[in-house]
Amino acid sequence: MTRVFSGIQPTGEPHIGNYFGAMRNYVRLGEQYGQNAIYCIVDLHAPTNPLAYDKATLARLTFEMALANMAVGLDPQKVVFFVQSQVREHAELGWMFTLSTPVGELERMTQYKDKAGKLESIPAGLLMYPVLQAADILLYKADTVPVGEDQVQHIELAREIARRFNHNYGDTFPEPKAVLEKAALRVPGVDGNAKMSKSKGESSTIGLLEPVESIWAKIRPAPTDPARVRRTDPGNPDICLIFDYHKLFSDDATILEVNEGCRTAGIGCIDCKKRLMVGIERELTPIQARAADLRAHPDTVLEGLEYGAERARAIAAPVMDEVRSKMGFLGAAPLVLEQPS
Repeated sequence: MTRVFSGIQPTGEPHIGNYFGAMRNYVRLGEQYGQNAIYCIVDLHAPTNPLAYDKATLARLTFEMALANMAVGLDPQKVVFFVQSQVREHAELGWMFTLSTPVGELERMTQYKDKAGKLESIPAGLLMYPVLQAADILLYKADTVPVGEDQVQHIELAREIARRFNHNYGDTFPEPKAVLEKAALRVPGVDGNAKMSKSKGESSTIGLLEPVESIWAKIRPAPTDPARVRRTDPGNPDICLIFDYHKLFSDDATILEVNEGCRTAGIGCIDCKKRLMVGIERELTPIQARAADLRAHPDTVLEGLEYGAERARAIAAPVMDEVRSKMGFLGAAPLVLEQPS
């Protein structure tokens, strides 16, 4: 039986990188696997990076991420969708795994090194982040994990943690495998310099629920092929940020037209960007309409999350009972005392 798990952080407004890299995949896998598709807003991970965490906005951003996923089409009645901190077994299993995970393995994680290099004081939680991530996955004995390519190293560590636990305490957990959304592994930021990321700020992201006028204000000055200095200069769409976006939003006919028009200088960059906006509006307008309806009925979102948390706890509780028993904790298994001679 295939069981899918994935988590998404509530550390910023949801953007099209989240949408193409994860959220659409959640809906597709949810249609395929139903209640064996388990999705979590991983709010316990948010405070591990002090540069991205703000206690004043965490609850709001958690709600917004839930609302956005539901607006995209994730149905909390069909899949298991919940907030991580509302299922306490995540934290407990994370602690169990820290007991046997070598510090050296954690210090080799690329994301840890990147984030730690920006901090004067490194919280232990940042180092332990991938251990909690492994607990998130293995708590549900998930074997399939849709992630971005930047998380593949963490999934490999989760596999190692599962192997180590199984060796020490008996066969318990499957070794999960990463599933990548190959069509959108890296959605570039509007500045063209890096992957779209909430940590880069709103100026480099296109918000999933951002007004179309605001999106156009970012797209209009966005960089294109630097060789196209004049309207009559031919360009290379393969190195153009806007063409990357066309491949996400536009239909095949428009992609072919833009590709040819750029190479022959048949269309200018502004015309290319206007054609892109047609695809952006077509894709995002229905999502934004559903989001507006959900925002007008917030109890729909909150009740969906609570229903998901109840089902998640029903899966997680017996797994933690099994873990406690195998690790020898008092009360987890019948206690046998030696009788005095």
